[in-house]
Amino acid sequence: MKKRQSEQGLIAKITRGSKGNRVSAMVLAPGDDAALWSPGAGRDTILTCDWFLEGTHFLRDKHPADAVGWKCLARAVSDIAAMGGQARCFLLSLALPPQLTGAWLDEFLRGLRRASRGLHCAMAGGDTTKGDAVLISVTVIGEVRRREAVLRSGARAGDAIFVSGVLGEADLGLRQLRRVRGLAKPSNAALRKHLYPRPRLELGQWLARNDYATAMMDLSDGLSTDLPRLCAASGVGAEIYGDSLPVTKLTDALDARRLALHGGDDYELLFTVRRKDASRLPKAFHGLRLTKIGEITPARNIRLITAGESVPLASGGWDPFR
Repeated sequence: MKKRQSEQGLIAKITRGSKGNRVSAMVLAPGDDAALWSPGAGRDTILTCDWFLEGTHFLRDKHPADAVGWKCLARAVSDIAAMGGQARCFLLSLALPPQLTGAWLDEFLRGLRRASRGLHCAMAGGDTTKGDAVLISVTVIGEVRRREAVLRSGARAGDAIFVSGVLGEADLGLRQLRRVRGLAKPSNAALRKHLYPRPRLELGQWLARNDYATAMMDLSDGLSTDLPRLCAASGVGAEIYGDSLPVTKLTDALDARRLALHGGDDYELLFTVRRKDASRLPKAFHGLRLTKIGEITPARNIRLITAGESVPLASGGWDPFR
């Protein structure tokens, strides 16, 4: 039986196929959170795109339309935050069943406008067509000062590993959403995090501007899946301290740790900091927790240390092809 391709394997295959096809102004081609293109004038342009599909990323009978509008932009803008950039504008490609072009579309656009204003990212255009299900593709254009973008590839042995916020809340929110009848409401922190995530733009810019982060990415697929991607890009390994993870208090301790390790959709920032700079980081940035959860190691493996016991950390996060 032929082995099914993983998402990471599929991305690697597509990236290999694009070699030799790059324009001279490309600063960073596929493989990071976003691509970098240099138009000159001391700034680099950040380019990223993201799918948001009915049945895969949201359920029409559970997710309010305004939350779909908010989240389709917020999750794409999170890639800009992961590189320390500012979002500038976006393109929206939207396929809709004809029966959703009335009230559902009005609510969707209300959430999208709210996200656009809140994230300072204006709609610049896009495309629409008819489809059997809702298919959304968002392309975001951002910018960052020349040579200031934080990549996944800068982590070095001895660097401290930090995360922002609380991990696992969004996945817990999804679990709660699946149990409710009808459209979900943001009645607690977990449901709010799942329905209306907030990309950490200000934190990413602050880390980049002050040269704190040596490597950075956003946590969209879960720590156990995303951290190996950062380590692979940097050619390093990591040790994670299980007892230091910032976990949700809305479930029991064991479940909370599992969610923190493997839960996706948080859109928090995962970043590394030089050992000499780690003690200078505040415990919070504008009220957002910053937590040291481990250390980068020279050995190319990821290990979880809990109560003195060290075990390999298997990837258990989101993979649409798994």
